[in-house]
Amino acid sequence: MSPLRSIADLGQLPGPLFLAIGVFDGVHLGHQAVLCRALADARQSGGTAVAVTFDPHPIRVLRPEHAPRLLTSTPHKLQLIGALGLDRVLLIPFDHAFATTPPADFIRALAASARPLREICVGYEWSFGKDRAGNLALLAELGEQLGFAEVGVAAVKVDDEIVSSTLIRRAVEAGDLARTARMLGRDFTILGTVVEGDHIGRTLGFPTANLSAHNEQFPPNGVYAVEAWRGTQKLPGVVNIGVRPTIKNATGERLLEVHLFDFDQAIYGEDIEITFHQFLRPEQKFPTLEALRTQIAQDADHARNILRA
Repeated sequence: MSPLRSIADLGQLPGPLFLAIGVFDGVHLGHQAVLCRALADARQSGGTAVAVTFDPHPIRVLRPEHAPRLLTSTPHKLQLIGALGLDRVLLIPFDHAFATTPPADFIRALAASARPLREICVGYEWSFGKDRAGNLALLAELGEQLGFAEVGVAAVKVDDEIVSSTLIRRAVEAGDLARTARMLGRDFTILGTVVEGDHIGRTLGFPTANLSAHNEQFPPNGVYAVEAWRGTQKLPGVVNIGVRPTIKNATGERLLEVHLFDFDQAIYGEDIEITFHQFLRPEQKFPTLEALRTQIAQDADHARNILRA
């Protein structure tokens, strides 16, 4: 599903329109509550459900020094939103000019382009527009003037804490995959593009796909049992995240390498999504390549057993 790129493009869609607005980094349970409310209301009324989100993350523009590592890149976010069943996504380019837009002007532009605008769903405490002056009270006021309903969706709690992208980033960084999954409503995944590596894995008998990850927030370095989604094809495997201390790593950067079981096809340039199921062990340096080969074989057997279960 290709996104709409301007507010005026809303005029192309059959009304009435039901908009869910937010940054939606991670598309976690709280975001899903907003998105699914707009979707349910649209289905009940025979309308069109549209997610409205922004690229890049607004903090990247407004306070780049405080910008968080993203849980989901824009392509990944769009993929996850599409999987929820929304009809379309409006992806608004966020720059300094857009950041100066008064919140009422932003909402009026949405209402003027929609044919018609029936509802706007947001998180209960969401704020928007210049100086973050827009809020649910302003939406209610403008809704009365322009003929749409405003819906403030209550926060979602997990383990007595309000689900947020910030909490999830901390859980991922700490390697707490179980807590991450509870807040996301799904297992943690990384989407990336397969790029050509140095083929050392193949010489060890375990060919790997090197992933140029779109995500920025990684779990800790180490080895994980995973499943890779290549379109609708599910491929079990094992992932190593780290600096590869046993083998020369010219850049010193963290690498994500996945060995897919019983799979030997060229997939360079393809996007695959890695689902993390279980941490197996920390990354470590081995005295010889033979010792590394032996450990990889053990990791693969361990991962196979986990994934079978």
